[in-house]
Amino acid sequence: MTKSKQQIEALPEQFDNIEAAAQFWDTHSLADYEDLQRDVEFDVELKSGRNYFAIDKELSRAIDKLAQLEGILPETLVNLWLKEKILEKRIQKEKRGQA
Repeated sequence: MTKSKQQIEALPEQFDNIEAAAQFWDTHSLADYEDLQRDVEFDVELKSGRNYFAIDKELSRAIDKLAQLEGILPETLVNLWLKEKILEKRIQKEKRGQA
């Protein structure tokens, strides 16, 4: 059964802090306030963090060729290799620490 308009607590004009807003919405349904909702539009610019490193031209060409053979972007290939190398180094470090 749906709540009547009289049983629905008034939506505060403003919340004192994020915790008060979270507490309110933890105990209330957005569906009960559908008549107060409005459409909004906004732009979001997502930026990924990137670091750039200089690479020897011959090495860069070799990476380009290998990536093309694998059917992936050179950036993807380099990232995969770097992740593998970092994992190898971590494993080596752990083994030395246990010895």
